[in-house]
Parts: sequence; structure tokens; C-alpha cells
Amino acid sequence: MRPLSTIFASALAFAFVLVAGNATANDLNIKAFAGQWQGNGVSESEVSANFRLTARDLNVAIEMNDNGFVVTTTTVQRKKGDPSNPDAVRKTSKREFVAGVKPGVWVSKDNTDPSGQAFTWARIKDQTLTITSVEVDKDGGSNMLIYDRTLGSSGMKLEFRRLVDGYIVRTVSGRLIKLRK
Repeated sequence: MRPLSTIFASALAFAFVLVAGNATANDLNIKAFAGQWQGNGVSESEVSANFRLTARDLNVAIEMNDNGFVVTTTTVQRKKGDPSNPDAVRKTSKREFVAGVKPGVWVSKDNTDPSGQAFTWARIKDQTLTITSVEVDKDGGSNMLIYDRTLGSSGMKLEFRRLVDGYIVRTVSGRLIKLRK
């Protein structure tokens, strides 16, 4: 069995190959994503027998700072309790990103030791801001979260995927509108 650090290094190298590349003239500037966004979406789960399809309320705040940007996401999920009258569960996460070594790529300020911590980065390709987080679990397995936020004429489209050991276990699709800058 390979040590976690070797597994993490291999996964990280593969991930950087996926996101590496230079920003192009067609890529939006990160400032285009700044603001308060709100909407809703639908979650599809491969791991829940009672809540395979659920509604979610979505709120995303993207704030610029001197060194990069901060993303605060609040989601109201309905995936617990009685399926005919589910309990609402509110989850909030906040992540700060700083410029990486390549244009159009940022890394999370929280990136630390890979054992038990997620390594997170962001990039812009065309009109899409993608935030990817990879974590090695205690057994050496992987947990990957991918958030694609695409800007269009009608607002922001969200596509989320959670992969465990390479298999998709949850997806969320939603639409958000910009409330303010």
C-alpha cells in the first residue's frame, strides 16, 4: 500500500494537469463573478435511498480582495427526516483564494498538509469559474468536489459534482441571479 503522501501527490499532479494552461483572451476576468448571487437547484444522489432528488436554495457571495477573492456559499438542503416533509439543513462554507503561479488560476489559502485536509484551487475557462477540491480520506480514498459556475445572459448556472474514488455520488444543477455587486 502506498503512503497517503504519495497517493495525494499523484492525485494532485493529475489534477494540475487537468487545470493547467494559460488564461486566454476569451476567459472572463474574476471580477465578472463578483457579487451576491441567489437561486435554487436540484440535487440528485446516488447514495440516498429516500432523498434521491431534492430541492436546494443557493446563495453565493464572491468578494474581491487585494490578493484574490473570497467565496462564501450557503445552501439550504432538504435531505433529512420524513421524505414527504423533509427537514431543512443550512450549510455555509467560506474559502479565500490567492493568485497561483499561472494566470487565471488561484489556490485556497487553506491548502495545508494533505492528510485529512482538502487541496482546493480555482480557475476560469471562458465564462466558467471552476472550483475543485480534492481530499484523501483516512483509508487513502479520494473525495473530489467540483463546482462550475458559468455566467450567461440570464445569470449564473451552477453545476456541482461530488466524486468518491472516481465515482459520481451527487450532482446539483441550479440557476442563480445576481442581486448586487
